[in-house]
Amino acid sequence: MSSAATVTVRRLAWAGVEVAAGDVRVVIDPLQNTADLAGFQGMPRRPMPGIGASPGVRTHALITHLHPDHCDRRLLTDIAGSEGGTVGCHAPIVDVLAGMGVTATPQTLGERRQLGPFTALPVASHDWRGDDQVAWIVETAGLRVIHFGDTIWHGKWWQIARDHGPFDVAFLPIAGVMTRREGFTPTNQPATLTPEQAVEAAVVLQASTACAIHYDLFNNPPYYTEQHDVRGRFLRAAQARGIHAVAPGDGEPVPFASAA
Repeated sequence: MSSAATVTVRRLAWAGVEVAAGDVRVVIDPLQNTADLAGFQGMPRRPMPGIGASPGVRTHALITHLHPDHCDRRLLTDIAGSEGGTVGCHAPIVDVLAGMGVTATPQTLGERRQLGPFTALPVASHDWRGDDQVAWIVETAGLRVIHFGDTIWHGKWWQIARDHGPFDVAFLPIAGVMTRREGFTPTNQPATLTPEQAVEAAVVLQASTACAIHYDLFNNPPYYTEQHDVRGRFLRAAQARGIHAVAPGDGEPVPFASAA
């Protein structure tokens, strides 16, 4: 798979990612408004950057699941109401989004949708609470990326790799978050991938580059606690496994190696 020189890939804040070409951009799990997160995740450690588009650029948002750090209702409403803008979601949650005032286009697992030069399709993912969640594959000529929201380790990695791999970039959460939430018996198991699990997922997915997301912004013990040194652990684990790994900051481009 050759590199797509006209396509740009950026990591946004938290779990957000942008893939853009010409006058079209796809943003996955974009986050800008954080007031609803204060009680559980706490306030962000730094200001949230804006997610503005240039005039004439059509924005298509994809969301992995309904948790408010991945489903920014105000931002999604703005995107859905912008010229040529759309919001894509897994079919089971489209009515919930409608009740939130967000008009969305539903897709079933494996269903493809054309977004300008990009094709987007949802594939299986798993959430620690059992809530509906998907991963998104976005591809265009010469580039295929996959984005996971705050997934846990699960048994679908191999199927995804067989059906859709290899990938140029896999965006994977690395915080290994430990949670305490009313109505859920506390456990000592992480609610998202640990750094080491993220690297192993990238190995199975046959990803040329693993990009860290979903870390170093929220930490609110005892309710939402990020594990220690997750960035360093991620990069060291990747090096040990021979994986090209990157951890760009908010709004920075993602330097990726081309897949063979």
